[in-house]
Amino acid sequence: MLSPIRLGAVLLDPPLLQAPMEGISDVIFRRTLRRIGGVGLTCTEFVPAKGLPAARGKLREMVAVDEGEHPVAVQLYGRDPEVLAQGARHVVEDLGADVVDLNMGCPSKQVVAHSGGASLMRDPALVREIVGRVRAAVRCPLTVKMRAGWDDDALNAPEIASICEGEGADLVTVHWRTKAQGYGGTRRWDTVGQVVSAVKIPVVANGDILGIAEAREALEQTGAAGLMVGRGAVRDPWTFAQIAAWGRGAPFTPPTVEERVAVWLAYLEAYREQSRSDKGALGRFKQLSKFYALAVPGADALRQDLLRCHATGEAAELIHRWAAPRVSGGA
Repeated sequence: MLSPIRLGAVLLDPPLLQAPMEGISDVIFRRTLRRIGGVGLTCTEFVPAKGLPAARGKLREMVAVDEGEHPVAVQLYGRDPEVLAQGARHVVEDLGADVVDLNMGCPSKQVVAHSGGASLMRDPALVREIVGRVRAAVRCPLTVKMRAGWDDDALNAPEIASICEGEGADLVTVHWRTKAQGYGGTRRWDTVGQVVSAVKIPVVANGDILGIAEAREALEQTGAAGLMVGRGAVRDPWTFAQIAAWGRGAPFTPPTVEERVAVWLAYLEAYREQSRSDKGALGRFKQLSKFYALAVPGADALRQDLLRCHATGEAAELIHRWAAPRVSGGA
């Protein structure tokens, strides 16, 4: 049901890609997905190409890649073709990225107003120049992530994907939503299917894939070569392993509460070690926990307590206290 995707020297096996997500898909999150398994390509948060070669502080952390984290993609955003080309060279030659992904799908007002994202879909000529310039700058696989279009009156993903293919892109990922829909709307796969028919390169379907039911629907209705999972894997990092097992016709054993708690506490400890302050670690942990708790049975009240707590030590104590009666031998 799921066949590997080969992009030159890079093999995506299984063809399940982790979506770049602001404030979420840092090296700690990606490390967790790799450890659990089932993900064929991890990806950084989307990062601005401008200033990358001299990046320091937070921007440097956003493009950090674990030793041995391969294949891994770095997603770049911007609208200046030469700046994007320079950024692509940097993340490949200096940071070790296996894949460069271009952001043409972010609906964020700030990104759209200043740096591109989904607004690039309104300028096919600029898309052509960007993809061509970046393609000339790097030899690694080049991918592009886009939406169905700007709005329902401009569902031009097939046109944009064809341009990307013509300029040397190796794969495109298409989210079924338009920019105007933001993070809402009713799921529909027809535009993604039209992209599959319009190009010869692999097409990856994206948007609200939370488990096997949505994975099956996306593949059957689009004919896509693979799937990209975002918020579903934040809520439940076993989502990739579950879909991968289904894709090869193998059984999947759901994680126990004890295993979920262990991952939760591992997230917290990792953020404590990485962050410059307890406040920063707690903020990052809360951002992840507000989704992660949704897949932990009976954790609704704990979720609210964690979002209200004031220190990482307090967060750890809350989780331990909640887990003690629910796992064998305590947590």
